[in-house]
Amino acid sequence: MPAVPVNQNLILPPLLAALGRRLPAYPGSLLCVAALNLVLRPHLPDDVRAGLEGRHLRLRVTDAGVAFDFRWHGQGFEALAPGSSSGQPALELGASARDLLALARRESDPDTLFFSRRLSMEGDTELGLLVKNSLDAIEAPLTELGREALTRLFSALPRRGGAR
Repeated sequence: MPAVPVNQNLILPPLLAALGRRLPAYPGSLLCVAALNLVLRPHLPDDVRAGLEGRHLRLRVTDAGVAFDFRWHGQGFEALAPGSSSGQPALELGASARDLLALARRESDPDTLFFSRRLSMEGDTELGLLVKNSLDAIEAPLTELGREALTRLFSALPRRGGAR
């Protein structure tokens, strides 16, 4: 199924953004790492995993007023609870929901968004390059990888009630 391009005029409705700012951070981080583990984990080579090990990362959705804190630990991403001993993130990436979706769908590249000041990257420059280059090395759009991962996940679940 071909992807519909992200509407460049898309903005998050103010009511939704206000709701996002009032939500607790940790449940969102749990959902974020579930998606990262489902979609990205299978595509990260060992050297990238080693470079991410234990590093506090933050993904901020600027127009939603939400941020997701996580790190790579062992064999996957894990959510970091607010106030955890990890302190400030080693790397924080921030963009609007529209721009993050365009990145995931490969409709925009990170360099263009960064130089047009629509993507912010703060913290460890080397870690930022590792993350950027790792995402660039994955050829398929992340949204397509997500769809494939969900299909595999649901097809592996036992069917209820049996087939007739």
